[in-house]
Amino acid sequence: MKITVLKNPIVKNILSALAVAGFGFILLNITFIFFALLTRLGLLFFPANFAATSQWFMPVMLIIFVVIIGLISWFVFKSKLGVLYKAIYMTVPLAVIFVPIGMFLGSLPVVPYLVGGLFAIGVLYFFYRTKQPWLYYYTLILVGLVMLIVGLLGIEI
Repeated sequence: MKITVLKNPIVKNILSALAVAGFGFILLNITFIFFALLTRLGLLFFPANFAATSQWFMPVMLIIFVVIIGLISWFVFKSKLGVLYKAIYMTVPLAVIFVPIGMFLGSLPVVPYLVGGLFAIGVLYFFYRTKQPWLYYYTLILVGLVMLIVGLLGIEI
């Protein structure tokens, strides 16, 4: 018996959107655990309480983390993975850009939202110019809204 409901484009699109949200959330948790492990690994080479007393350690670790995620992202987006898998993965590099914007510019009242908004508009324009699938737009809007809510509610990651 074949499942004909899954061949319906509306059902397929809804399931794709749910997959991006659900698996993207899981990937984001794995990503932030990876950042914590990377930070702990970096602390092995320094005395205890170094991260709390050093002003440069965490920004350097964040830059290293962004470079690692950037390299992984380059390979993922150049691969022959399907659009759904790339859209799910796209939650990671988008969050890895939005979060540091909020972290580094968070002391200024409106600036993180303006910079994040300009970044999102730039990515939307890139998607439009390169005629990317709707799932990419959805992923950007989903991650952007979640990060906006996190910022407005003052939730710490």
